[in-house]
Amino acid sequence: MAAIRAVSTLQPRLPGHYDGVAAARTEFKGGSRGHGPGSRFRAVGRALRLPVTGTARGIRKATHAHGAGESGLGKLIELHGVNGAGDVMITVALASTVFFSVPTDEARGRVALYLAITMAPFTLLAPVIGPLLDRLPHGRRAAMAAAMGARALLALVLSGAVISGGIELYPAALGVLVASKAYGVVRSAVVPRLLPPRFSLVKANSRVTLCGLLATGVAAPIAAGLQAVGPRWPLYGAFVIFVAGTVLSFTLPRKVDSARGEDRALLAADERHLHGPHRKPVKRPGLRTVGPAVTHALAANAAIRCLSGFLIFFLAFLLRVHPLSGQSAAVSLGIVGVAAGAGNALGTAVGSWLRSRAPEIIIVTVVAVVLGTGIIAAVFFSTVLVACLAAVAGFAQALAKLSLDALIQRDVPEQVRTSAFARSETLLQVSWVLGGAVGIVLPLNGTLGLAVGAAIIAAGWLTTVRGLIDSARHKGTARARVA
Repeated sequence: MAAIRAVSTLQPRLPGHYDGVAAARTEFKGGSRGHGPGSRFRAVGRALRLPVTGTARGIRKATHAHGAGESGLGKLIELHGVNGAGDVMITVALASTVFFSVPTDEARGRVALYLAITMAPFTLLAPVIGPLLDRLPHGRRAAMAAAMGARALLALVLSGAVISGGIELYPAALGVLVASKAYGVVRSAVVPRLLPPRFSLVKANSRVTLCGLLATGVAAPIAAGLQAVGPRWPLYGAFVIFVAGTVLSFTLPRKVDSARGEDRALLAADERHLHGPHRKPVKRPGLRTVGPAVTHALAANAAIRCLSGFLIFFLAFLLRVHPLSGQSAAVSLGIVGVAAGAGNALGTAVGSWLRSRAPEIIIVTVVAVVLGTGIIAAVFFSTVLVACLAAVAGFAQALAKLSLDALIQRDVPEQVRTSAFARSETLLQVSWVLGGAVGIVLPLNGTLGLAVGAAIIAAGWLTTVRGLIDSARHKGTARARVA
């Protein structure tokens, strides 16, 4: 064999037709692919894809940083961004149908009817959502997927209702609200199970919230553009987004569905109201709270959330009738909305930076700042002060909520933390609805309305400040018992 190989290597290669073919192939592979028309099309395609793929890679890098990708938190962050984008699509479509399409007096009646038919039943259903989902801890991914899928189908129902003006608009909108809040409750319960090592609950929730805010800010102008094409198109966009969210829900880690080590939270305002060492199971654990610090923090957050719902509805009508000086009604609403969103984003960023440092003092401080701003805005009603109040309220809502998360992580035993978190979220949603109901019935007087808003926040601050300060002095040494 060695001799044969030696002879073959000594034989000269004969030039001929096949050498030409080989040379042509080499030239085609090296030169034509680099300089032909096909390469130009591929280069243009890569250039067009670069903004999309580059943005997607940047988002994935940000959401999966610091171990969030390995723990599964990154996927939840992205899912929450999808949720925020879909919700704003439906919000734009409904606002254009119920609020902007008719004169102010008629719009007020239609929004009041909308509140009566949708949010009044929702107020009754919301307290049930948390405990009901709490009984199904093994199906959290399926519950989130069901909430996304339900909103996708309801978006199609609404796409017909916004054209025909049929009565199905109201039950479909109620269904969207219920599904949205059900997702919020489950998402709140899921976050603690996806924390990376050395990752606080405050930091995780701030990332989730910030991604939702950014997605909402990006999707809002897209929804407005689709609305300009036709009233159905934002709802078609919501359908596509929620279908994607349904699929993404099942990409979360399986440990989300695990209830190992968990129990239901039996919550009480203080140690005296706990039932002692439970030797027998409690038949009906109720929605109370797990110790004085969490109780008072939850009450303060409920006041801020109530103020947020109040301002949304009250200012929406007030600025339509009395827009900010020198601006149209749409621009006035846009200014206030941007101010609130910027304040919320800033509060989320500050909360992530502060982490869990003195959460009681943070809550007391931000509520006091909101109260002072509300009083000043009511007394010296003006364009700048209305925008400032919206920004401060958004900032306080984000920062106080993250501080509440820190207290839950600190004071609530791990085995009931998920349950307590879900139930507190339900209470905050109900507070928002009640605040919106107050905002819709008030006369459109700026000073009176902002005075009522200040009274709402004052009630929450005065009833919680002493308890929160006492808890800060004791540094949360009182621990809740597990039912």
